[in-house]
Amino acid sequence: MKASALYFSSQQLFLAAPVKSFCGVKGFLPQNQLRNFCKFENRKPICKIHPIFTIKAASSSSPSLGGSASDYPEELIGKRVKKKQSRIAGIDQDELLDPRQLADPDSCFCEFKGVHVHYKVCEAEPSMSEEQETSQLDVPTKKIGFPMIFLHGFGASTFSWHRVMKPFAQITGSKVLAFDRPAFGLTSRVRHSVHSHADDDTMPLNPYSTAFSVLATLYFIDFLKSEKAVLVGHSAGSLTAVEAYFEAPDRVAALILVAPAIVAPRSATKSAKENQSDKGNKVQESNSTSDERPNLFARLGLVLSNFYRYIANTVMQMLKGILNVVSSLYTKALVAILRSAVAVTLVRMIIDKFGIAAVKNAWYDATQVTDHILHGYTKPLRTKDWDRALVEFTVAMLTDSQAKLKPPLEERLQNIACPVLIITGDSDRLVPSWNSERLSRAIPGSQLEIMKSCGHLPHEEKPDEFVSVVAKFFNRVFSGSGELCMQA
Repeated sequence: MKASALYFSSQQLFLAAPVKSFCGVKGFLPQNQLRNFCKFENRKPICKIHPIFTIKAASSSSPSLGGSASDYPEELIGKRVKKKQSRIAGIDQDELLDPRQLADPDSCFCEFKGVHVHYKVCEAEPSMSEEQETSQLDVPTKKIGFPMIFLHGFGASTFSWHRVMKPFAQITGSKVLAFDRPAFGLTSRVRHSVHSHADDDTMPLNPYSTAFSVLATLYFIDFLKSEKAVLVGHSAGSLTAVEAYFEAPDRVAALILVAPAIVAPRSATKSAKENQSDKGNKVQESNSTSDERPNLFARLGLVLSNFYRYIANTVMQMLKGILNVVSSLYTKALVAILRSAVAVTLVRMIIDKFGIAAVKNAWYDATQVTDHILHGYTKPLRTKDWDRALVEFTVAMLTDSQAKLKPPLEERLQNIACPVLIITGDSDRLVPSWNSERLSRAIPGSQLEIMKSCGHLPHEEKPDEFVSVVAKFFNRVFSGSGELCMQA
């Protein structure tokens, strides 16, 4: 032990009493001696001791109050730093669990193509009479008899639909089902390895791809023992719902797209191009009719024009091939980076910093976001490999080979023939309402509903109004329909 000099002011002695607890050194300055040295009048101590006196330093196991970091035990500092680093969005990351260990009482699991998919089913309660049921809505509804399948958006889960599943079960007179798409909720996180030498036919289906979610949606229609179902997609889930329709249009009774994250085509730009092409055709027709006499120079110009066009097309094809090679190499490099530990760390940092803020930003009134809601959205962060699954989900979007084989979705929207309802909030900060307006113009016969004072989550923010809007849509679409499956 080395001796050290300590400087005590009168205020420090006053605040430090009893000195024995302050210094952590037994027998340093008894309390009865402290009264002899100092007199307290109106809580202002008058100290007559010498300001400097030497004592033996406390042992390293008893750090002094207000000391530097070197005064604290290394183990204590390490624990504090580790505790801070092991929490993501307020969720402890020390002990991550299997998703099935986090299941709710009404949770169900099924295995589909090697993935344990988490889902919830709700059906109509027979005890509720039709009069009680219709009194909860603005308009009376008939049982449409079709089940409904709910598809959540990015970062959400079956929890997103918990406020509307029971009302819709009463309306449809059938079961309603919501499931967690891979990488979200309590669906198992599987490791997907892509071998570069494998052919597309033999390569296993990526569970994090849109194609997998589409097949899972069709699987649940069969699971509900129904020929058709109403698909309800929210945000990115709307893309899965639309692709499921194109995969099997005869299995979809109707589409309900909520704040759909689908880039709508610009109809004005399309019409302008059509007008320009019509004008070009008219000019060519007028030129051909005005000058029917053979012109040697005109023919020579036409030959040269065709020759230059051939050269230009050849060059363009070469450039396109080069770009494809570069794009392929770039994609492989990007995928390698995304699957690295750096990308996983980056995902954890993003979720930790912006996860809760993103949930609140999705609501029109962030003060309505309760702890229960935040718990519902952050609960999946307790599952094993949740971070790697989000990375794989991102990789699947960048390397979706099946999507490249299809025409762009905006060009196929006009081929949707089933009833479509689009619902959006007027104050949606994530997918603006004007995009939904464009989307409704691109889908023939679709109906658009804009909910006032509502953000990106109409089914969570205003569940009663949301259910009422859908009920009116069902009455208009299925009332008196020849394909309506009525239930007693």
